[in-house]
Amino acid sequence: MLRPRITPCLLIHQGGLVKTVAFGNPKYVGDPINAVKIFNEKEADELIVLDIDATANGVEPDYRMIAHMAAECRMPLCYGGGVRSSEQVKKIIGLGVEKVAISDAAITDPALVTRAAEAVGRQSIVVVIDVRKKPGMFARGYEVFTQNGKREHKVDPFELAFQMQEAGAGEIVINSIDCDGQMKGYDLSLADRMRQNIKIPLTLLGGAGSHQDIVELLGLCGVVGASAGSLFVFKGSYRAVLINYPNPDQKDGICKAGLELFSKK
Repeated sequence: MLRPRITPCLLIHQGGLVKTVAFGNPKYVGDPINAVKIFNEKEADELIVLDIDATANGVEPDYRMIAHMAAECRMPLCYGGGVRSSEQVKKIIGLGVEKVAISDAAITDPALVTRAAEAVGRQSIVVVIDVRKKPGMFARGYEVFTQNGKREHKVDPFELAFQMQEAGAGEIVINSIDCDGQMKGYDLSLADRMRQNIKIPLTLLGGAGSHQDIVELLGLCGVVGASAGSLFVFKGSYRAVLINYPNPDQKDGICKAGLELFSKK
C-alpha cells in the first residue's frame, strides 16, 4: 500500500551541497556525503540528489560521486543531472541507485522515457518538471523550464506530466521555481491540479518551511511525496545550516494529520 513520503532533496553544485532561492544564488551548506550520513541516522524515507551543473553544462553524470553516495546511502536514492540516454540510466542503476530522474532530455525526447523504463523498469524512472507561474498581473497558468530555469519549453506542465506518464515514467516530481527556497509553503493549487491529472506517484518540491506545510499538502492531495530542501538543511529564521529531519514519531504524526484532513474533504 502506498503511503506519503517525506523526502529531503539535495542540490549539488561544483561538488558541494547548496541551496538556491528561485533557482538562483546557490548558498553552500556543506558536504553532500556528510548530509547523506546524517539522513541515514535520521531514517529519511528517501533521498533525492540533483546535480544542477551537469545538464546545464552538457556534461556526463559524475559516476564516481554517484557511486560514493549510493555506497553510503541506506535509504532509497534518486539521482538526477546530466542524464540523456538509457545507457546512462542503466549505468547509474548499476551503481546502486534506485531511481533516475530525467528532466530536459525527457521533454525534448519523450521516447527516452520509454526506452529507459524498458531498460530498468518503470518504477525506477522519475521525470522532474520545473514550473513557474506565467508572468503578468492577468496571466494564468504555468510555464515549464529546464537547465536551472534558463531554458523555456512551450508546453503545458499538466499535459506534459500526462504525456510522461503515458511514455512510461513511474513518478513525476513537480518543482515550483517560484516557491524554491522561500519556505512559505507549497503551491497548493499547482499540487492539487497535478494530483488530479495523473495516476502515477507524484512528489511536490519547492516551498516547504515547516512540518505544517507538509500536513497541508497531504491534507489537500492525500498520498503524495513531500520533498524539501531548505526545511531539512536550515534551522530558524536566520537560516542557520543544520541538517534535520522529523523523528519517526513526528513523521508518523505529520502523515496521520495530513491524511485525516484529506479524508474529511
